Parts: sequence; structure tokens; C-alpha cells
Amino acid sequence: MASVSQQYVEQYAEYAIEQQRKYGVPASVTLAQGILESANGRSQLSRECNNHFGIKAGKSWLDAGGQYGLYTDDRPNEKFCKYATVGDSYEHHSLILKNNSRYSACFALAQDDYRGWCNGLQKAGYASSKQYASSLISVIERMDLTKYDRMAVERGPLTPTFDIQTSAGQSGHYSFPVKRDEFMLVTSPYGNRKDPMNPGQTQFHKGVDIQCKGDSLLATEDNGRVVSVNHNVNTGGGKSVTLEYGRPDGSKYQTTYMHLSEIAVKAGDTVNAGTKIGVSGNTGTRTTGEHLHFGVKLIGADGTKRDIDPAAYLAEIAAKGNIAVTAMHNGNNLLAKYADPTHQQDTPGEDMAISETFEEEMTPDGWMKKLLSSEDSGVNLPSNDPVMEMAITMFTSLMALAVQIDAKDREEAMALATDAAVNRQIDLSSLTPGLKACNLAIREGQNPILSITDDRGSFNHELTNAEMTRLSAALNDANLGNEAKQGRIAGIINNIVVANQMSQNFDRQMGNDQNQGLQR
Repeated sequence: MASVSQQYVEQYAEYAIEQQRKYGVPASVTLAQGILESANGRSQLSRECNNHFGIKAGKSWLDAGGQYGLYTDDRPNEKFCKYATVGDSYEHHSLILKNNSRYSACFALAQDDYRGWCNGLQKAGYASSKQYASSLISVIERMDLTKYDRMAVERGPLTPTFDIQTSAGQSGHYSFPVKRDEFMLVTSPYGNRKDPMNPGQTQFHKGVDIQCKGDSLLATEDNGRVVSVNHNVNTGGGKSVTLEYGRPDGSKYQTTYMHLSEIAVKAGDTVNAGTKIGVSGNTGTRTTGEHLHFGVKLIGADGTKRDIDPAAYLAEIAAKGNIAVTAMHNGNNLLAKYADPTHQQDTPGEDMAISETFEEEMTPDGWMKKLLSSEDSGVNLPSNDPVMEMAITMFTSLMALAVQIDAKDREEAMALATDAAVNRQIDLSSLTPGLKACNLAIREGQNPILSITDDRGSFNHELTNAEMTRLSAALNDANLGNEAKQGRIAGIINNIVVANQMSQNFDRQMGNDQNQGLQR
């Protein structure tokens, strides 16, 4: 007689194979997780809610009306997703892994690297147990589950479909162009702007630039048609894709994705919301760094065409799909002015309050810290490291003091905060008037670097933990005014300059002594 684990595999192996063909999650790993998380399909959660992976009901699930069950896990009566079928549970599990950047390293692995996948899931925090990876590997090897990985590869890939409520950024038949949990960072909105390729000139920007870092780019609606694909990197927009969606009144929307590094569709293809159409990149002759240029064109029933603000289109998508994600530029919610008042009345009051305070109360330093610490920004730095947390706090406080000393208005300050976060660098020249130039750059996994230019030349200096502590103490001293803080900061940095000069003098003297010894 087959064991309960073997019975589970025989019953659900086809679901796991389908998920690998759609999303690339190894069937062996999915089955092993299902066995452990659902107790071979016999746990109360799996029996009553068809939830085989212990997935909790998050805010976006609940806001979209997703059903849930109450169970005790880390705390009493926590809410867990409830699915109509076990197949829906398998689908949602794959979407969570695919669309959450925490698990992105796993998808860079081969589909037969089950050990890498198991270790990657544990490292990303899928489960709290330190033996989670070894438990999964043991189940896979004991039950020879890798044969289902090979079966999935032999059958070939499938195009994903989204028939159930998905995670934030996607909902039912609608999706944002990149997966985000809270907000997309827009570095350049629709409308007049300074031409990034020709300083001193202005241009009308017919789209929005979304900060990206190797992101999968997604179709935004069901029943879309790929009307144009460009693989020529020597054009302004580089590799690009244009999709078209019809409306009942005969009008159409065309959405264009530019500067892609990879294209995953061809002209004539039909796509659904959430279908991957490519990967973000930096191709083309009009780009200064990796991002997605997302443009929207409205084609009337009479054939007339006009470019529209993509924020208006995204607001429509968010309303139709009940997507609790927005687009932020310099701390401002770009979708707010296009929100449908009728839809807002149906949105929980808590959500509206959060959206309004997020826009009204955001300070430049708070905005920059959010950008540096949020996975959604595409420029995030890990904040679970105490030294990195201190560096981020110091970095944002220095920026805030610099803009106050320079008397920047809020709009300028918010723009500087965005630039500082995206470039991970701030200009401290206003705080150090005795120097020709002074910049601070923050780096992942390392202490910040000061780049200083004085009368003797230029040098770089990596801040020690003690120096960061002294800078932070000066910035956080409530008894000091801005001018006094500036004096303290300048003093600390000038001490670094003096120490560097003394080191250079010592090195020169040692060189002279060695030369004199050689002459003797």
C-alpha cells in the first residue's frame, strides 16, 4: 500500500508539473513544500481552505475580497487564504514566488537545481525553520521527485493564465506593468521635463519612466494583442514592445514598453494580464540608465490617436482590478488625481487614509529613507544590518540638513531626495564650505565613502563605524540648531582631511628616508 506521502504525490503531481511549465518553479520543490506544509494534504488548513502552502491572507488579498480562514500559527486567529480548489492554491503559490523579489535569486537557477531552490527558499525566509531546506531536500531525494521536473521540461513551457486573485500589483484580469507590493517609483513623469540627453533643453515626455532592476515586464489586461516588436537597439527606445487592448465602445489602448534587455513575445501573440512580455534594461540611444519607459496611446473609435498620461491609464487599471499599488514621483501619488471618486467610495476608509497621509506628510529625508529601504523602489539597501541601518539613517539626515542649509523648497528637496536615493550619493559641499567638493556615497554591504577635493587634490575615505557614530550623534542632537550641526559635521570631515594630509606627509617622509638610505 502506498504511503500517505506517495498518495499525495500521485494526486497532485500534475498540478506541480503545470506550475513548472508556467512559471519555472521545479515540480519537485513544489511537491515537497506541499507535503510538508499541508501534512500530506491532511492538515486542517488544507482540508477546509484548500491551502496547501500555508499562505497567509495579506492586505491585497483581503482588499480584493479574497476568502480566508482563521487559524493559529505565530499568533491566534491569523487569516489564511482560502481557495476554491487545490489547483488555485498551487497557482497562487507559484505567483507569490515569481512576483516577489525576495525569491528572484531562485529563478536564476536551473530548473533541475532542486538543492539550490530549497536553500534559496530558506534564505529568502519562506519558513522560519533552520532545517527547512534540508527537510525539503530529504523529501525530494527519498521520493525521487526530480522525475517530475524532467517530465515538465519534456512537455515544454505553458503561457501563464491568471484566474484567481493574485498578490499586490496584480488582481484577477488586470496587472501593473511591473510587480510591486506598494508603489512603483517613477523617476520621470508624463509632461514637460529637462531633456536628460541634452542639458539646458526641455522636451515633452510622452510616458513615465519606472525604476527597474532586471524586472519582468507584464501585460496589463486580458485579451491583449502584440502589435509591434522592435529588436533594434540603435533606436531611441531600444528593444520595445507595443500591446493593444480593445474597449466596448470601439476605442483601443496601446501600451508601449521601451529599453528592454529581453523580449519574450512576438507580433501577433495574444497575452493576458500578468503575462511576461520581456525584461527591463538599458537599450536604446536615449537612455541614461536602466528603467522602463511606459507609454500609453488612446485610439478612438474613429481612428484618431493621442498620447495620454500613463498615470490615468494605471488609475483605471487599479480601479478595475482593485489593485492596492500606486505610482510615486518625488513622494507624490501620481494616480490620485485620476482616481474615480465612485471607486474611492467603495475602497476601505483605512486605505484612503494611508494614501492621503503618505502624500501629505512625507518629508524629504523620510522619502529618501523609504526609497533606500523599500524593495519596491528598485534601489533598496538591506536595513536588517545594524551598521547599514545606521549608514542609511545618517545618509538621509545629512541630505536633509544639506537641503535646509541651502534653503531648498519642498519640491526641490523631494527631487534631490529621489536623485540621492537612486544614485546613492549626496553632495555635502554646502556643509563643508572649506572644501572644493565633498560627496558621500552609500554602498550595499560596505561603509559609506567620502569623496573629498581640497587645495591639495582629491581622495576617497571609507568612513569607520566610529566616524559614522560621531556624525550621527551630531545630526541627532536635539539641542543643536542647523548651523551648529553644520559646524560639527564640517569639523568631523575636516579632521578626516587633516588625518589624510598627515598620512600623505608621513608616506612622503618615509619615501625620502628610504631614498637617502639608498644614496648612502
